[in-house]
Amino acid sequence: MTSMNCRLTTKDFSVLELMLARRRAFADPIVPMLERKLSQADIIPIGSVGPDVVTLNSRVVFHVDAGPAETRTLVESEIRGPVGSSLPLTTRRGLCMLGMAEGQTALVEQSDGRRELILIGSVLYQPEAARRAAVEKHLMAAQRPHKLTLVYSAVADGTPLGEMGKIRQTEDDDPSPSAA
Repeated sequence: MTSMNCRLTTKDFSVLELMLARRRAFADPIVPMLERKLSQADIIPIGSVGPDVVTLNSRVVFHVDAGPAETRTLVESEIRGPVGSSLPLTTRRGLCMLGMAEGQTALVEQSDGRRELILIGSVLYQPEAARRAAVEKHLMAAQRPHKLTLVYSAVADGTPLGEMGKIRQTEDDDPSPSAA
């Protein structure tokens, strides 16, 4: 992975630190890439990450070596998503994309030595941005006055709660047996 400006949320940074500690114990070949990512990243609070930045569980459209667009959800591990629709963070592509923004490119070196150019096309869904939008929508709904309009007002009959009121009859009412 080449040097690039990458923005990691505090949560994503913690996930990578834990991943690094576990993989160091097994001398995993992805360790140098993890170390570079952590050392070069700008750490930002979860609430201030832009909606165009790839975070964990983001749905991303990307291109590899100017190939066709691919859409995947960046997940923490292989088990966390349906086959073919997710991209695990434990892969070189997934690790490379974490923290990148729309329009940004990066070179990632695969285990066989070949290099791939990854371009982030767009971030279709980002959980942090979706959470902020839901909170804003809730706040806006709470600030709006209700839109109820009074269309009818019944006259108060003066009967206290719990007591039976009288049945009102007018002169024209005929309580004859045919009414039953």
